Amino acid sequence: MRSRVVAACLLASAVGAALLASSCRGLGPQTGSETNFLRSCDASCGDGLSCICGVCTRACSAESQCAALSSGAECVAVAERPAGAACAEVESAAFCDLTCSDDADCEPLGAPFRCQGGFCRAPEGDTAAACPATTLSIGDNDRTVTVGDTTRSYVVRLPASYTGASAMPLVLDFHTLGGTSAAEAEASGYRELAEREGFIVAWPQGIDGAWNIGPCCTTSRDVDDVAFARALVQEVQAEACVDVKRVYAVGVANGGGMAYHLACNAADVFAGVAPSAFDLLAESEQPCQPARPVTEISFRGTADVLVPYEGGAQQAPNGANITFLGAVGTFERWAELNQCTGSPSAEDESGCSTISSCAGGVEVTLCTAQGGGTAWGSAEIGWATLKRHSLP
Repeated sequence: MRSRVVAACLLASAVGAALLASSCRGLGPQTGSETNFLRSCDASCGDGLSCICGVCTRACSAESQCAALSSGAECVAVAERPAGAACAEVESAAFCDLTCSDDADCEPLGAPFRCQGGFCRAPEGDTAAACPATTLSIGDNDRTVTVGDTTRSYVVRLPASYTGASAMPLVLDFHTLGGTSAAEAEASGYRELAEREGFIVAWPQGIDGAWNIGPCCTTSRDVDDVAFARALVQEVQAEACVDVKRVYAVGVANGGGMAYHLACNAADVFAGVAPSAFDLLAESEQPCQPARPVTEISFRGTADVLVPYEGGAQQAPNGANITFLGAVGTFERWAELNQCTGSPSAEDESGCSTISSCAGGVEVTLCTAQGGGTAWGSAEIGWATLKRHSLP
């Protein structure tokens, strides 16, 4: 990932002494990045840099001064900055900066940084100091959490790249009907992807191997899997450095339905979902009114005999009568829920079609496998979409 670095002329009187009072929270050089000079800071930075809006950077009056910081850097007038991009304490200033189109562009600066107004910023209160002491080990950790009177189990994995110094995203990966957390870890692809991409992943275990979604699919109607998911996230956040704005849910078949259910009922926790081989149920069976727009990317096969691509009435394994909206119907329903406008894009080489003009900057995607059955979707494609989005 390469982000365009832009430097701008800093007015000499724009930065007061208060901005130069304490030392920088240096995140250290970012390997492979063009933005080594941009570091998270509290006030001052040293090395001839100044702390402005939480970023260590440098004043400029000529292109050469910017080029010394990074190859391709430019000196751009403040007037060219988008409205709302400047920080409150330096409203009239312009300075060396990192431009962005989404949060992923800010990853070289560390987990606190978000894309705000076209520039990477560390929101107030988002600091590495908020991270707890890590009580998990690198690799798989068996854990339990009590929800009501029931003890629930899950496995959570810290990737080898985890240090506890900066927050990592968290993915909850839900198994299929009759499955196990161990089997899901083996099959979904998120374990290997977490090691490559650097995020925490957890595999919850359903009671009797099922997840409770409206009238489907647990035998007991009293299982509160939404509360379980919320409690799991809180427990992992207490034991590791989790980016609370970048928590996601994925899953296959009944587990995919659980990911949808969390988007409907826990949008305050989950920034996006990537379900496979499942669809939303009819509104009367599974009311879905998320508290905010939620990014959703689904993976469906046209030959799925368990959850027909076209939708319709089915009998759930627990005997309940349910009605699937179908792959396209679910796609359209999420576009409606997310207040999307415009037409979907043409399918790409992976069969994915997207509507990106949605409220809150979220997007809705349907990836169709012609002739495909009940199967896990692409973890790589799912993660590429999810990681671009965070809670507001």
